[in-house]
Amino acid sequence: MIKRTLYFGSGAYLSVKDSQLVVQLAEDKTNTKKTMPIEDIGVVIFDNPQITITQRVLVQLLENNVAVITCNQFHHPIGLQLCLDSNTLQSERFQTQINASESLRKNLWQQTIVSKIYNQAMVLKDFDVPIRNMITWSNSVFSGDSKNHEARAAAYYWKNLLESHDNFTRERFGEYPNNFFNYAYAILRAITARSLVASGLLPTLGIHHKNRYNSYCLADDIMEPYRPFADKLIINIIRNYPQEETLTTQIKQEILKLPIIDVEINKKTSPLQIAMQETTSSLAQCFNSTRRKIKYPIFGTKI
Repeated sequence: MIKRTLYFGSGAYLSVKDSQLVVQLAEDKTNTKKTMPIEDIGVVIFDNPQITITQRVLVQLLENNVAVITCNQFHHPIGLQLCLDSNTLQSERFQTQINASESLRKNLWQQTIVSKIYNQAMVLKDFDVPIRNMITWSNSVFSGDSKNHEARAAAYYWKNLLESHDNFTRERFGEYPNNFFNYAYAILRAITARSLVASGLLPTLGIHHKNRYNSYCLADDIMEPYRPFADKLIINIIRNYPQEETLTTQIKQEILKLPIIDVEINKKTSPLQIAMQETTSSLAQCFNSTRRKIKYPIFGTKI
């Protein structure tokens, strides 16, 4: 089932009644209340200081494995809340994840980077950029990406993806259009973390990322092959809204379509958020030794 992504960019009061999220917008002078089943929600984004929510709202959102994102005064996502009890086999799966050997983690990272570089190549191909070197790098990734093909591919990818933006550098805190990419990646990270928790995995314990201050290392690992899908969405938005350089409500609405864009995974087409659940479920199976490969989506037709 496709879960809804809710964005609150204006003042609102949120409460719960009969497992329904009840929303009363501050700007609505008629005091009209809107309701929706909490079980239909996958991600909620709070992006206004005038939003009031009850403790019961948070509890029921988390009990239904909803990823809750909080934004700061600059409209940048800075917080992510997830359920800690959404899988009956969680303790067992945590243990298999913790006990994973170094060789297994390196193999899983190899698979991840192979898929990421390939998908980046296919995005460039869509824009008529030569990709022979990208395909070569994708086919040459060793265990743990010991030759750092990810970095080589990234340098070529970003140089050619935004040729119309002179001297563009992909930076977390860089100038436009970095803000567009950052917002899309924050949504993607929430989708990934939510799916990992639903699969009984600990999103903090990564297979490659190991920053001691990062609570979502595994989410940052597993979202890598999905980034090119977000990138293609952002490029299309940039082309459709050439005069917009800030995260307007319209731009955010376009980016919030990310969870429902179609991707090909396991030889079938699925919305991205459904595909992500297949990916994280397959990862859990890799940790418990019932399968050897992670199911990742491919961008376009396999070559």
